[in-house]
Amino acid sequence: MSELTELGWPAHLVGELDHRRLKAPALKLRSATLGPRGDVVYAVDLRIRRPNADEYLSDAELHSVEHFLLEGFSRLLPGKFLSVGIMGCQTGLYLGFLDEGRAPVLLDTLAQVLEEMQQATAVPYANLEQCGHWRNHTLEGAQRVAREILARRADWLDAA
Repeated sequence: MSELTELGWPAHLVGELDHRRLKAPALKLRSATLGPRGDVVYAVDLRIRRPNADEYLSDAELHSVEHFLLEGFSRLLPGKFLSVGIMGCQTGLYLGFLDEGRAPVLLDTLAQVLEEMQQATAVPYANLEQCGHWRNHTLEGAQRVAREILARRADWLDAA
């Protein structure tokens, strides 16, 4: 656990937590899994809305933010970013990283992606060739969500 705190994650917030305690927006380390060759996969929760508080993201907002995170993290952390997945509860997203678990790096990269979203004129990959539900997007909604997250940047590591 000490190696995780050296990466900048509050030790008492690592792992699964009682969802009644979770704050949003926040990032927390869910797990760090050591592979057989010494690689580490870091699973990070990006909680955007508080669970069970009737503050859910719309399908289009969540889908569009997912696309922006996919494009941004892939571009800014090549070879380190693995995936982004939508939380079925519509309160956030799961982020996966390979051999990159330093909280300051991930937080700064997230901030850059969210800031870049404000200048975007379209949702990345929101087209027939690259998206299975390409009409289900909202640029304005994604930009609004990004502003909400950025406004609480000082508290991102205070997940509960």
